[in-house]
Amino acid sequence: MSTILAYIALLAMAFSLVSASDPSPLQDFCVAVNDTHETVFVNGKFCKDPKLATPNDFFFSGLRLPGNTSNKVGSLVTPANVAQIPGLNTLGVSLARVDYAPYGLNPPHIHPRATEILTVLEGTLYVGFVTSNPENRLFSKVLYKGDVFVFPKGLIHFQLNVGTTKARAISALSSQNPGVITIANAVFGSNPAISADVLTKAFQVDKNVVENLQSRF
Repeated sequence: MSTILAYIALLAMAFSLVSASDPSPLQDFCVAVNDTHETVFVNGKFCKDPKLATPNDFFFSGLRLPGNTSNKVGSLVTPANVAQIPGLNTLGVSLARVDYAPYGLNPPHIHPRATEILTVLEGTLYVGFVTSNPENRLFSKVLYKGDVFVFPKGLIHFQLNVGTTKARAISALSSQNPGVITIANAVFGSNPAISADVLTKAFQVDKNVVENLQSRF
C-alpha cells in the first residue's frame, strides 16, 4: 500500500509540474483569431483554420525598432506575444525588447504566468529579483553585453541602466501571454484607488505621503 501511495504522490507532483506552464499544443499550431465564426475554442484563443494560416501569422517586425524612453522611468518594453504574433497561440513562449535611457529603470514588476530570461544586447544593467515571504531575499547582479539573467515566475524583479549611455535587452518568457503587474502602478494607481488607510498601515508612512504617491499615478 505504501508503494502505491508513493506512486500516486509522484504522479500528482509530475502533473502539477506539467500544468504549471502554458498547455502543450494540441496540433502543429493554433493561430489566434478574434472572429469566432466556424472556429474552435482552445487554450484561451480561438483558432484559425490551419488552411487559412499565412506567414504573417508567425511574423512581427516591431522588435527591430528602438523604443521611446522619453517617460518618467526612462524605459520602454516592446512585447512580442500572442497579441502581436497570433501564431504563438498554444506555443507557450514570447519575447520582449526593453530599451533603457541612461539611468532608466524597468520598475519592480511581476509576470504572473511566466519565467523570464533576459539577455543584455547593449549597455550595463543592474538587475535583481526578490524571493517570497518571509525571507524576501534579494538576488541581484550587474550585467554587461552578452550576459544573461533569469527571473523566476511570479517574483518581483527589476532592471536599472547604471551606465551613462543607452541600454538594450531582449527577454524570452515561458508564456504566450505572460502578463505584467507593475508594483507601484498597481498599489498606488489602482482604479478605484486603494484606501489610503490601508496603504498607510501597510507601508508604515504618513497618510499625506500615500496620497501624494497616489496622485502621481
